[in-house]
Amino acid sequence: MKLAEIASALGATLENGNPDVEITGVAGIEEAGPGQITFVANPKYAAAAKTTAAAAVIVAEDFPAIATGMLRSKNPYLAFAKAISLFYRPPVYEAGVHPTAVIAPTARIGKQAHVAAYVVIDEDVEIGDDAVLLPHVVIYRGARIGNHFFAHAHAVVRENCVLGDNVILQNGAIVGCDGFGFARDGDHWEKITQSGPALLDSDVEVQANSCVDRASIGETRIGRGVKIDNLVQVGHGSAVAEHTLLCSQVGLAGSTVVGKNVILAGQVGVAGHCHIGDGVVVTAQSGTHGDIPAGTMVSGSPAFDHKQWLRAVGIFNRLPELAKAVRAIMATRSDSAAGTDKP
Repeated sequence: MKLAEIASALGATLENGNPDVEITGVAGIEEAGPGQITFVANPKYAAAAKTTAAAAVIVAEDFPAIATGMLRSKNPYLAFAKAISLFYRPPVYEAGVHPTAVIAPTARIGKQAHVAAYVVIDEDVEIGDDAVLLPHVVIYRGARIGNHFFAHAHAVVRENCVLGDNVILQNGAIVGCDGFGFARDGDHWEKITQSGPALLDSDVEVQANSCVDRASIGETRIGRGVKIDNLVQVGHGSAVAEHTLLCSQVGLAGSTVVGKNVILAGQVGVAGHCHIGDGVVVTAQSGTHGDIPAGTMVSGSPAFDHKQWLRAVGIFNRLPELAKAVRAIMATRSDSAAGTDKP
């Protein structure tokens, strides 16, 4: 594929590069060679752009000029993501049902479905057109799933859960497992029935070994376009609004409400019954124990304003020298006080 064709496909402006050079693939800026394109989205790699062997670099519109060919874009990272798709061809799964699959007589599956080995689809399930269910996927009874569903091996959708169109479940993802609900009864815990389904809107992706619990009553809802990373726990009765990111090892306790366009970075923990406003960013390994206003960035555990947290961390690193200084001041005062008692 010629560099000029790639520029056109990405909506980028070609500068310096040979428009007729043949491009065979994409690579990282330090690994790319002739015939490949790369990108710079993080400023710390700007210097590497000057020495890369790539045929062209996808850069921001205001990136300083370099001798290497440049594909200027409003969003270099997004353009690079699109460039990958120009060269990578994912496996194609032909329509058909493997003889080892078990499909209940009352299940209804749309056109052009690929149902792989050992898939189990229970009674009264509805799945739309163009579904791909890879080996050992299990769909419990009463589930409702839209078009273009893609479930990787060992994904599970539990009873009466509802999924929209274009939902992707990566390996081991579970939608609608029981919420963690128990009531104390004397010397033991009594299980609370988890009667409410999990609902996933269209364009949601749940990645490997993540769980979206069902609700005790009501529902657990994941909004349109939400992306859930590996090893994430969404507690029962929670609601996550559209286009929010839950990064790896995030944990939402029950009845958490998360607004739209929120980013919860890796290992963030959210206490139950909290409300996180639209556009909030919670940085990695933070813990929240109360409501967070829209549009804020917080850090730490318990989490508070990110800028204030940065100042606090800077002070924390200086605590040993500050403690030493305080001890010296106290010793001086003690000596002075002792001197005043002398006759």
